[in-house]
Amino acid sequence: MLLKDQVCIVAGAASLRSIGYATAELFVEHGAKVVVTDVSMNEDVLANIKKQIETRLNKSINLYGFQCDISRKSECDDLISKVMALHGSIDCLVNSAGIVRSGSILDIQEAEMSLMFDINLKGAFFLCQSVLEIFVKQKYGNIVNVSSLAAQRGGGLVGGAHYAASKGGMLSLTKSIAREFGHLGIRANSICPAMIDTPMVDGLTPERLQSITDAIPLKRMGTTREMAGTCLFLASELSGFVTGATIDVNGGTHIH
Repeated sequence: MLLKDQVCIVAGAASLRSIGYATAELFVEHGAKVVVTDVSMNEDVLANIKKQIETRLNKSINLYGFQCDISRKSECDDLISKVMALHGSIDCLVNSAGIVRSGSILDIQEAEMSLMFDINLKGAFFLCQSVLEIFVKQKYGNIVNVSSLAAQRGGGLVGGAHYAASKGGMLSLTKSIAREFGHLGIRANSICPAMIDTPMVDGLTPERLQSITDAIPLKRMGTTREMAGTCLFLASELSGFVTGATIDVNGGTHIH
Protein backbone atom coordinates (compact mmCIF):
# COMPACT_ATOMS: atom_id res chain seq x y z
CA MET A 1 0.00 0.00 0.00
CA LEU A 2 1.51 3.28 -1.13
CA LEU A 3 -0.36 5.55 1.30
CA LYS A 4 -0.87 3.35 4.35
CA ASP A 5 -2.26 5.41 7.26
CA GLN A 6 -1.58 8.71 5.51
CA VAL A 7 -4.22 11.41 6.01
CA CYS A 8 -5.33 12.72 2.63
CA ILE A 9 -7.88 15.43 1.84
CA VAL A 10 -9.51 15.20 -1.59
CA ALA A 11 -11.41 18.31 -2.68
CA GLY A 12 -14.03 18.18 -5.42
CA ALA A 13 -15.20 14.62 -4.81
CA ALA A 14 -19.01 14.80 -4.71
CA SER A 15 -19.69 13.44 -8.20
CA LEU A 16 -19.09 9.72 -8.68
CA ARG A 17 -17.79 10.54 -12.16
CA SER A 18 -15.26 13.07 -10.91
CA ILE A 19 -11.49 12.93 -10.70
CA GLY A 20 -11.87 13.65 -7.00
CA TYR A 21 -14.06 10.61 -6.38
CA ALA A 22 -11.75 8.30 -8.36
CA THR A 23 -8.79 9.65 -6.40
CA ALA A 24 -10.52 9.11 -3.07
CA GLU A 25 -11.34 5.54 -4.07
CA LEU A 26 -7.78 4.74 -5.14
CA PHE A 27 -6.28 6.38 -2.06
CA VAL A 28 -8.53 4.30 0.22
CA GLU A 29 -7.46 1.23 -1.74
CA HIS A 30 -3.85 2.12 -0.92
CA GLY A 31 -4.48 2.48 2.80
CA ALA A 32 -5.01 6.23 3.17
CA LYS A 33 -7.28 7.86 5.73
CA VAL A 34 -9.33 9.90 3.28
CA VAL A 35 -11.40 13.00 3.95
CA VAL A 36 -13.53 14.15 1.02
CA THR A 37 -14.84 17.68 0.66
CA ASP A 38 -17.02 19.56 -1.78
CA VAL A 39 -19.34 22.55 -1.75
CA SER A 40 -22.24 20.11 -2.25
CA MET A 41 -21.09 17.59 0.37
CA ASN A 42 -23.76 16.42 2.82
CA GLU A 43 -24.65 13.21 4.66
CA ASP A 44 -26.39 11.68 1.65
CA VAL A 45 -23.55 12.49 -0.75
CA LEU A 46 -20.98 11.12 1.70
CA ALA A 47 -23.00 7.94 2.24
CA ASN A 48 -23.20 7.40 -1.52
CA ILE A 49 -19.45 7.89 -1.95
CA LYS A 50 -18.77 5.48 0.90
CA LYS A 51 -21.16 2.88 -0.51
CA GLN A 52 -19.57 3.06 -3.95
CA ILE A 53 -16.05 2.65 -2.58
CA GLU A 54 -17.09 -0.23 -0.33
CA THR A 55 -18.77 -1.96 -3.26
CA ARG A 56 -15.68 -1.49 -5.40
CA LEU A 57 -13.29 -2.75 -2.73
CA ASN A 58 -15.68 -5.33 -1.24
CA LYS A 59 -14.98 -4.24 2.34
CA SER A 60 -16.14 -1.74 4.95
CA ILE A 61 -14.21 1.53 5.19
CA ASN A 62 -13.98 4.61 7.36
CA LEU A 63 -14.55 7.76 5.33
CA TYR A 64 -15.17 11.30 6.49
CA GLY A 65 -16.57 14.17 4.48
CA PHE A 66 -17.21 17.87 5.04
CA GLN A 67 -18.95 20.63 3.13
CA CYS A 68 -16.60 23.44 2.18
CA ASP A 69 -16.89 26.46 -0.11
CA ILE A 70 -13.21 26.80 -0.97
CA SER A 71 -13.70 30.35 -2.25
CA ARG A 72 -14.02 31.38 1.41
CA LYS A 73 -10.81 31.30 3.44
CA SER A 74 -12.72 30.88 6.71
CA GLU A 75 -14.33 27.67 5.42
CA CYS A 76 -10.96 26.32 4.27
CA ASP A 77 -9.54 27.03 7.73
CA ASP A 78 -12.53 25.31 9.31
CA LEU A 79 -12.08 22.25 7.08
CA ILE A 80 -8.43 21.90 8.04
CA SER A 81 -9.30 22.30 11.74
CA LYS A 82 -11.87 19.50 11.48
CA VAL A 83 -9.41 17.17 9.79
CA MET A 84 -6.77 17.92 12.41
CA ALA A 85 -9.29 17.23 15.18
CA LEU A 86 -10.06 13.88 13.56
CA HIS A 87 -6.58 12.66 12.71
CA GLY A 88 -4.02 14.96 14.34
CA SER A 89 -2.02 15.47 11.15
CA ILE A 90 -2.41 15.88 7.38
CA ASP A 91 -0.12 14.29 4.81
CA CYS A 92 -1.59 15.28 1.48
CA LEU A 93 -4.08 17.62 -0.17
CA VAL A 94 -5.45 16.83 -3.62
CA ASN A 95 -7.30 19.83 -4.99
CA SER A 96 -9.50 18.71 -7.87
CA ALA A 97 -12.36 21.13 -7.19
CA GLY A 98 -13.22 23.40 -10.09
CA ILE A 99 -15.73 24.59 -12.65
CA VAL A 100 -15.55 25.06 -16.41
CA ARG A 101 -17.33 27.44 -18.77
CA SER A 102 -16.81 28.02 -22.48
CA GLY A 103 -17.40 30.97 -24.78
CA SER A 104 -15.62 33.82 -26.53
CA ILE A 105 -13.54 36.18 -24.42
CA LEU A 106 -15.73 39.04 -25.67
CA ASP A 107 -18.84 37.38 -24.22
CA ILE A 108 -17.52 36.75 -20.71
CA GLN A 109 -19.38 38.87 -18.18
CA GLU A 110 -17.94 40.20 -14.93
CA ALA A 111 -20.04 37.91 -12.72
CA GLU A 112 -18.95 34.79 -14.61
CA MET A 113 -15.33 35.92 -14.52
CA SER A 114 -15.53 36.43 -10.76
CA LEU A 115 -17.12 33.02 -10.21
CA MET A 116 -14.44 31.28 -12.29
CA PHE A 117 -11.58 32.89 -10.39
CA ASP A 118 -13.27 32.55 -7.00
CA ILE A 119 -13.43 28.77 -7.34
CA ASN A 120 -10.58 27.76 -9.62
CA LEU A 121 -7.88 30.15 -8.43
CA LYS A 122 -8.87 31.87 -5.19
CA GLY A 123 -10.29 28.57 -3.95
CA ALA A 124 -7.08 26.73 -4.78
CA PHE A 125 -5.03 29.48 -3.14
CA PHE A 126 -7.10 29.50 0.06
CA LEU A 127 -7.15 25.73 0.38
CA CYS A 128 -3.39 25.52 -0.12
CA GLN A 129 -2.82 28.42 2.27
CA SER A 130 -4.89 26.78 5.01
CA VAL A 131 -3.19 23.38 4.74
CA LEU A 132 0.27 24.94 4.46
CA GLU A 133 -0.17 26.42 7.92
CA ILE A 134 -0.25 22.82 9.18
CA PHE A 135 2.48 21.56 6.83
CA VAL A 136 4.89 24.27 8.01
CA LYS A 137 4.39 23.24 11.65
CA GLN A 138 4.81 19.56 10.74
CA LYS A 139 7.75 20.24 8.42
CA TYR A 140 6.27 17.92 5.83
CA GLY A 141 3.29 17.71 3.50
CA ASN A 142 2.27 17.24 -0.09
CA ILE A 143 -0.03 19.19 -2.41
CA VAL A 144 -1.41 17.95 -5.73
CA ASN A 145 -3.30 20.56 -7.74
CA VAL A 146 -5.42 19.52 -10.71
CA SER A 147 -5.04 22.18 -13.39
CA SER A 148 -5.84 21.72 -17.09
CA LEU A 149 -4.41 21.47 -20.58
CA ALA A 150 -6.22 24.77 -21.14
CA ALA A 151 -3.62 26.45 -18.93
CA GLN A 152 -0.85 25.31 -21.28
CA ARG A 153 -2.41 26.00 -24.66
CA GLY A 154 -4.88 28.80 -23.93
CA GLY A 155 -8.15 26.89 -23.88
CA GLY A 156 -9.37 25.59 -27.18
CA LEU A 157 -11.08 22.33 -26.16
CA VAL A 158 -13.77 22.90 -23.52
CA GLY A 159 -13.10 25.99 -21.40
CA GLY A 160 -12.96 29.63 -22.38
CA ALA A 161 -10.24 32.20 -21.74
CA HIS A 162 -11.33 32.79 -18.15
CA TYR A 163 -11.10 29.05 -17.44
CA ALA A 164 -7.66 28.85 -19.04
CA ALA A 165 -6.45 31.89 -17.09
CA SER A 166 -7.71 30.53 -13.77
CA LYS A 167 -6.04 27.19 -14.36
CA GLY A 168 -2.85 28.92 -15.52
CA GLY A 169 -2.78 30.76 -12.23
CA MET A 170 -2.98 27.42 -10.46
CA LEU A 171 0.20 26.29 -12.22
CA SER A 172 2.07 29.39 -11.07
CA LEU A 173 0.69 29.02 -7.55
CA THR A 174 1.90 25.43 -7.36
CA LYS A 175 5.41 26.33 -8.51
CA SER A 176 5.53 29.18 -6.00
CA ILE A 177 4.59 26.82 -3.17
CA ALA A 178 7.22 24.30 -4.26
CA ARG A 179 9.92 26.96 -4.34
CA GLU A 180 8.99 28.67 -1.07
CA PHE A 181 8.41 25.60 1.10
CA GLY A 182 10.68 22.95 -0.39
CA HIS A 183 13.33 23.44 2.28
CA LEU A 184 10.81 22.15 4.82
CA GLY A 185 10.23 18.93 2.92
CA ILE A 186 6.90 20.18 1.53
CA ARG A 187 6.19 19.22 -2.07
CA ALA A 188 3.69 20.68 -4.55
CA ASN A 189 2.93 19.52 -8.07
CA SER A 190 0.30 20.08 -10.74
CA ILE A 191 -1.48 17.80 -13.17
CA CYS A 192 -2.80 19.00 -16.52
CA PRO A 193 -5.50 16.64 -17.75
CA ALA A 194 -7.31 16.82 -21.07
CA MET A 195 -10.45 15.04 -22.24
CA ILE A 196 -11.04 12.96 -19.16
CA ASP A 197 -14.47 11.28 -19.07
CA THR A 198 -16.10 13.50 -16.43
CA PRO A 199 -19.25 15.65 -16.34
CA MET A 200 -17.15 18.49 -17.78
CA VAL A 201 -17.43 16.93 -21.25
CA ASP A 202 -21.17 16.32 -21.08
CA GLY A 203 -22.00 19.55 -22.89
CA LEU A 204 -20.13 18.55 -26.03
CA THR A 205 -22.07 17.28 -29.02
CA PRO A 206 -21.23 13.74 -30.19
CA GLU A 207 -19.73 15.23 -33.35
CA ARG A 208 -17.52 17.65 -31.40
CA LEU A 209 -16.44 14.92 -29.00
CA GLN A 210 -15.55 12.61 -31.90
CA SER A 211 -13.50 15.31 -33.63
CA ILE A 212 -11.54 15.92 -30.43
CA THR A 213 -10.83 12.24 -29.75
CA ASP A 214 -9.82 11.72 -33.39
CA ALA A 215 -7.05 14.28 -32.82
CA ILE A 216 -5.73 12.53 -29.70
CA PRO A 217 -2.78 10.22 -30.49
CA LEU A 218 -4.23 7.53 -28.19
CA LYS A 219 -7.61 7.95 -29.95
CA ARG A 220 -9.76 7.97 -26.81
CA MET A 221 -10.68 9.94 -23.73
CA GLY A 222 -8.86 9.34 -20.50
CA THR A 223 -10.50 7.79 -17.45
CA THR A 224 -10.81 9.23 -13.98
CA ARG A 225 -8.96 6.14 -12.72
CA GLU A 226 -5.98 7.09 -14.88
CA MET A 227 -6.02 10.60 -13.42
CA ALA A 228 -6.28 9.13 -9.93
CA GLY A 229 -3.21 7.02 -10.66
CA THR A 230 -1.22 10.15 -11.39
CA CYS A 231 -2.48 11.72 -8.15
CA LEU A 232 -1.39 8.56 -6.33
CA PHE A 233 2.10 8.76 -7.83
CA LEU A 234 2.49 12.39 -6.77
CA ALA A 235 1.04 11.76 -3.30
CA SER A 236 3.34 8.81 -2.61
CA GLU A 237 7.06 8.49 -1.99
CA LEU A 238 7.44 7.14 -5.52
CA SER A 239 7.67 10.83 -6.48
CA GLY A 240 9.73 11.85 -3.46
CA PHE A 241 12.15 14.00 -5.50
CA VAL A 242 9.45 15.60 -7.65
CA THR A 243 8.24 19.10 -6.79
CA GLY A 244 7.19 22.13 -8.81
CA ALA A 245 6.42 19.81 -11.73
CA THR A 246 3.53 19.81 -14.17
CA ILE A 247 2.46 16.32 -15.21
CA ASP A 248 0.53 15.91 -18.46
CA VAL A 249 -2.31 13.40 -18.60
CA ASN A 250 -3.71 14.10 -22.05
CA GLY A 251 -3.22 11.06 -24.29
CA GLY A 252 -0.64 12.97 -26.31
CA THR A 253 -2.98 15.86 -27.16
CA HIS A 254 -0.29 18.37 -26.20
CA ILE A 255 3.25 17.12 -26.68
CA HIS A 256 5.82 19.78 -25.90
